[in-house]
Amino acid sequence: MPLHSQAVNTQSDGKSYEQLRHECLQKGVLFEDQDFPAAGPSIFYSQSVPVNIEWKRPKEICENPKFIVGDANRTDICQGQLGDCWLLAAIASLTLKKDALARVVPHDQDFDRRYAGIFHFQFWQHNQWLDVVVDDRLPAVRNQLIMLHSASNDEFWSALLEKAYAKLHGSYESLKGGSTMEAMEDFTGGVGEVYETKTPPGNLFAIMKKALDRGSMMGCSIDISSSAESEAKTTTGLVKGHAYSITGVEEVTVRGQKVQLVRVRNPWGQVEWNGAWSDESSFLTNPCCRFSSREWNYVDAAEKKRILQNSSEDGEFWMEFQDFKRNYDKVEICNMTPDDLSDNSKRHWEVSTFQGNWIRGSTAGGCRNFIDTFWTNPQFKLELEDADDEDDVCSVVIGLMQKNRRKLRKEGMDLETIGFAVYEAPDDEDQQGKDFFRYNPSKARSKTYINMREVSERFTLPPGKYLLVPTTFQPHHEADFLIRIFSEKKAGALEMGSNVDADLPDPPMPSEPDEETDEERGLRRLFEQLAGEVRVTAASPSSDEVKRKEIKFEGLSLSTCHSIINLMDVDNTGQLEFQEFKVFWEKMKKWIMLFLSFDTDRSGKMSSYELRSALKAAGMHLNNQLLQLIGLRFADDNYDIDFDDYLTCIVRLENMFSTSGTFIFPFTSQFLMLSMNV
Repeated sequence: MPLHSQAVNTQSDGKSYEQLRHECLQKGVLFEDQDFPAAGPSIFYSQSVPVNIEWKRPKEICENPKFIVGDANRTDICQGQLGDCWLLAAIASLTLKKDALARVVPHDQDFDRRYAGIFHFQFWQHNQWLDVVVDDRLPAVRNQLIMLHSASNDEFWSALLEKAYAKLHGSYESLKGGSTMEAMEDFTGGVGEVYETKTPPGNLFAIMKKALDRGSMMGCSIDISSSAESEAKTTTGLVKGHAYSITGVEEVTVRGQKVQLVRVRNPWGQVEWNGAWSDESSFLTNPCCRFSSREWNYVDAAEKKRILQNSSEDGEFWMEFQDFKRNYDKVEICNMTPDDLSDNSKRHWEVSTFQGNWIRGSTAGGCRNFIDTFWTNPQFKLELEDADDEDDVCSVVIGLMQKNRRKLRKEGMDLETIGFAVYEAPDDEDQQGKDFFRYNPSKARSKTYINMREVSERFTLPPGKYLLVPTTFQPHHEADFLIRIFSEKKAGALEMGSNVDADLPDPPMPSEPDEETDEERGLRRLFEQLAGEVRVTAASPSSDEVKRKEIKFEGLSLSTCHSIINLMDVDNTGQLEFQEFKVFWEKMKKWIMLFLSFDTDRSGKMSSYELRSALKAAGMHLNNQLLQLIGLRFADDNYDIDFDDYLTCIVRLENMFSTSGTFIFPFTSQFLMLSMNV
């Protein structure tokens, strides 16, 4: 059995399934889930329930309900009124993978003496397993279940599984529309790939064989051009618009030639391929029999027995790989993570994961079409050191997944259009700037930008260092994301620009009045004019002194002035002496020149996306999390920062760096928010 990571309890009160069931049994009551109540909003978020729905427990529907009757199989899955056939197809495939099924549908529950009206299921979400509890009140009309249900009236595991999945996403309505691979990933924690058999990669057969060796789940299907073709049988015995499972990939020798074969299973159990290599199952009971498909007669008996020893099920058949590609249109592969592989899997993937977000004004830079902001997207460095076995390249599957979008539908948000690009990486670990992407082409990228939950691609790359840039298509679009990198050999990976530090110049040494330069003497006269006879000032230079014709702003705010005093008042008198004022003036000149260099349109404002570069030029390095916070604090609705806010930001940051040296994560974010009023 596979070794599983512990599932996280999701109930709002923090209690586990066992705790909740125990409490109900002690009190002699049936569980009622307050997190997902038996009410209309649990079904629809966009409309009221159109019919008179009653929420019924299984014991109110039939006399002797069962959780699972016999083994869970595809006949337990009948679609209801909800448009979630994608989910049903995934559940049907899940029933073929008993280890994975046992995790998603724990068998430690039933309607026996320990029954308390509570059930639980486990789903993978964004790099962790979640344990979701539900009560067993199911929506019904005239005592008939209206959502997913079993063909048997006394079996309820599939209906309760759908309810738990609906709770995970906020409502039944949130399950409308989706891809089978999305649910399959949630059932396994794997990452999906889809291949078109009419335009396949040259090594598709090798990809499929390696996938099975690693315990991956695979399926295939025939496209339909209209709903009328759904479940239509072809002359070769195959069914259109139907989900098949791929259960074997082999090579056999026939008359000295290698022939590639694929074993396919139809969950219906009866309708089978009737072409070449079909109908081999009787060999196991009578090795001397003659096959209706004569191709098997030319295979060595020992090799034939090895291949066919696990092929006795009805509905399972072999096809020659070229026939397979001609007759099927899509191959879906769900690559399993190491903790979800059974012990007898021959090999497994190495996995690296990262979580991040695109925040407008700082890290939501959009795709390469928007070169001025593209470089501000999060960047990740991938180091491929060892080539695949028996090869000189590295196989990598990259999956970019946007998080929680199905749950956010009720707030008017839907899937963003996402994709990614891969570049050869330089040796340093800094965030790469605009010029890097202007002059360096990508080495690999997602085939397209698409509004799906996950975009994944397989690449073969030479060993080396690579830079991965995940993006939304348009800039300024916000979303949280998860990146998973699957590789055959262990690969190093890290987030670029994650260091937080500063390299600030030492202040100049004080000089005697008779040794001052003309500029310093002019500065002293200015200071004396501002400070008066006491030779100190409790405020910053006046706005008129700071203003230049290139900088258009209304003047410094009192808050900015206070920040300047706090930074420069090294002797803690609450006032600035001339030497402190002189140090500030040198800093001010540098900050003004930096602002002007990034105020490209001379509007008196700079783009908040340029803040990383401006702060780096000032000697301060911040990570994405801090830049996002600062952008939210200081940028306006057009993602611009005016001079006063720029000055407040840079003065406060320098003050904090000067006070504490280098920031030390994870206290950085809290310290920043408190210090900068974020």
